[in-house]
Amino acid sequence: MGPQGALLKELFGAAVAAADPVRCLKPFLDTLFERPVTGRIVILGAGKASGAMAKAVEDYLIEALPGRTFEGLVVTRYDHAVPCEKIEIVEAAHPVPDEQGRAAAARILELAGTLGEEDLAVCLISGGGSALLTAPAEGISFEEKQALNGALLKSGATIHEMNCVRKHLSAIKGGRLAAAVAPARLVTLAISDVPGDDLDVIGSGPTVPDPSTLADARAILAKYDIQLPEHVAALLMDAGSETPKAGDPVFERTETHLVAAPQRSLEAAAELAAAKGYGAIILGDAIEGESREVAKMHAAIAAQVARHNQPAKAPLVLLSGGETTVTVRGSGRGGRNAEFLLSLLVTLQERMPDCRHRISAIACDTDGIDGTEDNAGCIMDGKIFDRLENGLDDPKPYLADNDGYGFFEKADGLVMTGPTLTNVNDFRAILIE
Repeated sequence: MGPQGALLKELFGAAVAAADPVRCLKPFLDTLFERPVTGRIVILGAGKASGAMAKAVEDYLIEALPGRTFEGLVVTRYDHAVPCEKIEIVEAAHPVPDEQGRAAAARILELAGTLGEEDLAVCLISGGGSALLTAPAEGISFEEKQALNGALLKSGATIHEMNCVRKHLSAIKGGRLAAAVAPARLVTLAISDVPGDDLDVIGSGPTVPDPSTLADARAILAKYDIQLPEHVAALLMDAGSETPKAGDPVFERTETHLVAAPQRSLEAAAELAAAKGYGAIILGDAIEGESREVAKMHAAIAAQVARHNQPAKAPLVLLSGGETTVTVRGSGRGGRNAEFLLSLLVTLQERMPDCRHRISAIACDTDGIDGTEDNAGCIMDGKIFDRLENGLDDPKPYLADNDGYGFFEKADGLVMTGPTLTNVNDFRAILIE
């Protein structure tokens, strides 16, 4: 990988650094603890970044309020824990929940229920919280919840759609954790991993009002032809299963702050690109759709720059974020970022032969894990087209088999970072020389 690859990795690093919990949380904690707390301080949380967030909060409290007692419990993904002295960190499975996550969610609900009016609960929510904070509604088995989660992941449903269904079959999501915390004061600090930064979608919104309805959940399941056991379907017909809405008294003493978001990370990458002599266009921080189709659109824009210097002149970097989806039809390996980059490669190879050598790209998940694999994503430069003409496997069969991981493993294009301990969703950068 030449200088273009090195720059692309630097841009990804800048995006991740902008969402570092230590950097992001301090200003909000300064404001939060200006107001004295007469009762207990309890830290709760869930998500891929929750371990790092908990450590940042613990270190802050030890330094800013020496001698002050506090406790807490958060659940994060396996291999994402950060050692803490006073806040317990539990690791669990993602994206399909396991017993560890279920038990942790039950304990979080139990701890929330012990809080009184003089107490403060600080809730740390980040991407991945939906799967990690699993407490099935009464009458639903854990195995049924796991099966539904797996079906939603394979269906091609958007994150908004998946979380709508999850909330209506949960005892903790969709504002129900706030109900458990009341009447204590509740402050939620969230790192967004969802297109649009909707607070009710991040981690399935356990501490905020839920604007979605039971009817919405039923429509989503019908759209993707996902069948439920009869007794589970009955819950979605029961008005008593509706989530708490805006105006509900359980939210009277709650406030929520977005401490990191995809747009801020894209801006950090754009600033670095400018310092390196590249123009930068942020195409959007909330791009959704099928990964392979989104890639075709990105390829067309890159070709327009290369051929016509529109909408801006090269050298240029196109930046985008959001959360695409993959409808799984093959048996290959790879997450949505590998799928995106493989589709981008195939599109450039077939439709843009005149300018493909001038285009390099990276697509990674800012949490360091693309789907369920061990890579953050994938990277390619313009030299890959020469390699395709000299023995590198044809990428089209790999795309048909949803095997982006397999192709880029052979092409030496996997990006390995390990868990980054934050999560502001996907990061894509396309360089046009």
